[in-house]
Amino acid sequence: MPSPHVTLRQLRVLLAVADLEGFGRAGDSIGLSQPAVSQAIRGLEAELGLKLLDRTTREVALTPAGQALVGPLRRLLGELDTVLDEARGQAAAARGIVHVASAPTISGGLMPQVLAAARRRYPELQVRLGDQSQQQAVERVLDGSVDFAVIVGIEAPDPALEQQVLFDEGFVLVCPAGHALAQQAMLRLADLAGWPLVLLDRHTGSRPLIERAFAGAGVPLQVAIDVGHPATAFRMVQAGLGVSVLPALSLPLPDSRSLRAVPLEAALSRQVVLARRRQRSLSPAAQRLWELIAGLALPPATCP
Repeated sequence: MPSPHVTLRQLRVLLAVADLEGFGRAGDSIGLSQPAVSQAIRGLEAELGLKLLDRTTREVALTPAGQALVGPLRRLLGELDTVLDEARGQAAAARGIVHVASAPTISGGLMPQVLAAARRRYPELQVRLGDQSQQQAVERVLDGSVDFAVIVGIEAPDPALEQQVLFDEGFVLVCPAGHALAQQAMLRLADLAGWPLVLLDRHTGSRPLIERAFAGAGVPLQVAIDVGHPATAFRMVQAGLGVSVLPALSLPLPDSRSLRAVPLEAALSRQVVLARRRQRSLSPAAQRLWELIAGLALPPATCP
């Protein structure tokens, strides 16, 4: 059984002396004085009960016992250094950069508070957020250019995509403050029949859900304008070009005097999910952020 008093420092000093064949040179290479090197070797020899080095005024040489020890010791310390380097690499990754993609409504409605919490809890974490369409976010997850994404849940995703549900989110009707539907407490999809709609386009995760819900309710969609971002939808509604069906994460309204948001029945909703490549481990840093988002994400209110 190894002596409990043999230290890693003593073993490294022995290797340095063996490699450089001198106490002074060994001390210079590992940042110790010559007396400290001599003391470490004497302590090691005393603990092992073996003479490891023959010293003269002109040279230092390994004894047979020293030679028998140095070979295996060099291999074991090399393996230890490899293990320690890997651990340091993992720690560096935990402090590293995380690339995340998210759909526009999620980028604006959920990610600011999540990233603020991440900065408070893990100040060493650097997050690179890509504000992209649903389709682009999924593609970037699958091609590995981001660690994960926060997107609208997909009912039949690519088999390589793994999803974790965060919450269910409702939709609202956004309309001018003086609109006939503006004072309702809750609206059915049937109430929107005949009204021109400003809708998020088919590159978003919400559009297929809206079309499916209206079809299921037997309400024809009268699409006036397709847009890519809720901010554009708000401006179109303000200009009198229609009313808009938007996810609750689009709120708050940019102008509560000219616009109203009225909750829609539960027949229209969506899931917000974390998405990553299946069977691919996240880095420690990305895993921390994933778990933080999963713990903090809450469904938004459906009122302005």
